[in-house]
Amino acid sequence: MRRSSAPHLTSLLGAFLAVAVGMGMISAGLVMPLAGAAGTAARSTVTAFEDLDDEFTAVSLAQQSKIISADNKTLATPYDANRIIVPMKKISPWMIKAQLAIEDSRFYEHGGIDLRGTSRAFFSNLTSQETQGGSSITQQYVKIMLQEKALREDDQEAAKAAVEQTYSRKLQEMKIALNVEETHTKDQILRGYLNLVYYGDQAYGVEAAARHFFSKSAKDLDIGESATLAGVVQSPGVLNIRTNTAAVQERRDVVLDRMHAVGVIDEEQLEKFKGEQLEDMIKLKRNEGGTCTKAVDPYFCNYVISYLKTMPELGPDPDARQQAVFTGGLTIKTTLRSDWQKEMHRYLTEKVPNGDPSGVGAAAAMIEPGTGKVRAIAQTSQYKVGLEQATTKFSEQAWTYPTTYGGTNGFAIGSTAKMYALATALGKGKPVESTINAPVAGLKRPHTFTKDEFDSNCTTTEPWEVQNDFTSGGRLTLRNATANSINTAFAQLASDVGSCEIPKTMTAMGLTDGNGEKYGLARDASGKKVDGSYSIANLVLGSDSTSPVQLASSFATLAADGKYCPPSPIESITTASGKEMEIKRPECKQVIDTEVARGVTDLLTAPLKEGTASNAQLAGGREAAGKTGTTDQHRQSWFVGYTPQLATSVWVGTPITEKQMDRVNIGGRYYDQVFGGTIAAPLWKQIMDTASKEMEAKTFPEPAESTMRGDDPTSSDGSYIPPVAPSAPAEQQQTG
Repeated sequence: MRRSSAPHLTSLLGAFLAVAVGMGMISAGLVMPLAGAAGTAARSTVTAFEDLDDEFTAVSLAQQSKIISADNKTLATPYDANRIIVPMKKISPWMIKAQLAIEDSRFYEHGGIDLRGTSRAFFSNLTSQETQGGSSITQQYVKIMLQEKALREDDQEAAKAAVEQTYSRKLQEMKIALNVEETHTKDQILRGYLNLVYYGDQAYGVEAAARHFFSKSAKDLDIGESATLAGVVQSPGVLNIRTNTAAVQERRDVVLDRMHAVGVIDEEQLEKFKGEQLEDMIKLKRNEGGTCTKAVDPYFCNYVISYLKTMPELGPDPDARQQAVFTGGLTIKTTLRSDWQKEMHRYLTEKVPNGDPSGVGAAAAMIEPGTGKVRAIAQTSQYKVGLEQATTKFSEQAWTYPTTYGGTNGFAIGSTAKMYALATALGKGKPVESTINAPVAGLKRPHTFTKDEFDSNCTTTEPWEVQNDFTSGGRLTLRNATANSINTAFAQLASDVGSCEIPKTMTAMGLTDGNGEKYGLARDASGKKVDGSYSIANLVLGSDSTSPVQLASSFATLAADGKYCPPSPIESITTASGKEMEIKRPECKQVIDTEVARGVTDLLTAPLKEGTASNAQLAGGREAAGKTGTTDQHRQSWFVGYTPQLATSVWVGTPITEKQMDRVNIGGRYYDQVFGGTIAAPLWKQIMDTASKEMEAKTFPEPAESTMRGDDPTSSDGSYIPPVAPSAPAEQQQTG
């Protein structure tokens, strides 16, 4: 049995009369004499309409942010809503004409409600159980904005109510639309609408839609493209330009007909653009999902996003800060030099190809001394999410930065840790040109140190057997011990200066493990690190792990005359309105004495001049300093070096399995053993030569005479001898 239409009809009549009263087209008094059910409904609806709240506040629209490099290359566009807000002058006149023609051709004539359209919908609905259209652009703007506001406030009920097909909701929308017309200009309303409306396939607003579907800006849209976009607003889910071209083309032609009917295009233009096949028009820019997945470098993008979540300027907590990045339309300028990073990645993958059968990977990080700016990071793996198990070919996690920012816990740093023993010794007054009495040891004849030789909280529970890569020992200069990375010399140095002083130096110079804990802590029986208790093997031979970014930043302290600057990938942040935000820069601190830094640098020139990294000397004789590092069984290898302007760490090793790099083919080349000087040091040279070629060739400041030789170089205590640093035999120059 068919339901009676009487209640439906009286509701419609009441709504129609309410709107007419609201627009001032009839007076409320004329409604009063109406009799019967219709009259009662009409009078109550008019009264209710007049009592409706018409308050309206537009929320800031969510729009995509942009992450750019220091050389202004776009790296990523994070967003929750793929929207780019533009002014009217940056929207094609054809787009405006097309949207008005199909949605509200009398937009500039009515006061917020098109009574003709409303009347048409009213009479159409007399015989239908469904509500029909007739909404003006102002009404549509109000409806979508109310929904957007509710969603931003996570009010699902309000969001649902904002789009419900009910007469009460429609009346509320109309009442607000009348108010909006009084408080906004027509152009303001139309601009808001064109930036707000959904065009399908995750493209919100006309600028994002133009870029996504036609790979051009909204200001450059032609008649056919404009008609296409204008048409899909009716039902963007069904009329998907990417997947339903036949239906979209049919709808486009309807829009073109309407444009012709209202006189904004002529017959020739109508025929021309109707004759274009939509498939030939589309130049799709693939949806990047608003995440880092499709960024130029996903690893760096994730680093930036994670770093931004620590910045209080963007919000009170990490979630609020991420929301600001994904919805705020920010321009985030990073410290990254994209050209240096591109070359860094190329060099790494040439020597250690992605997914090499050896299971070996490589990574590097470049830091600017004195600022902490992260200038480049790269690794040989490809970024991929959803992996059950990472490999050297695919990894979701970065190898270059710590877990604090979503990276890994890093890799054991080997003999690069010896730098901290040098800094500690010089900080306690030991001259650069002094000696150390190193126990003699070799590969097959280690020297055993006992725990009594070290501070009680910075030792081992068992006797510590220390090998050298070749038989060496006796009284050595610090320079020779550094150049050739003599393990027993540095173990003895740690004993002499006080082993518990070394972790203090490490902490001061910004070195932590890959999880942000103090570097070098010993572990208990369960494997948990014990605060305040250090392993001497960690402190002297680098058995603990850290990331390339952390290690490069720490070594950069020396290049900056003892000033440590925490690493940062952020140069500036500009709001959607074009105002640069005031952000707190990482605080640089003088953490070791300037003379100590200069003295250590002087010693660290030795590995490049005559030691384990002699194959890493920079082009043109450019001065540099650094230290190789190799762990037991050759599982991890490093070279960390710097000039006055740049500090770079290069790691080559086994990121997934604890596989030895002995008798191994890497990148099609056979290596008997891999040391820090084998692959990492030559890679460092390539990376630094490329980045430095545009820079002035600066030299390191000379240490003072007292730093070099002590206060009394003529003393007979044996602490000073003239600088003699014989080279190790050629086959031994890749130790350390």
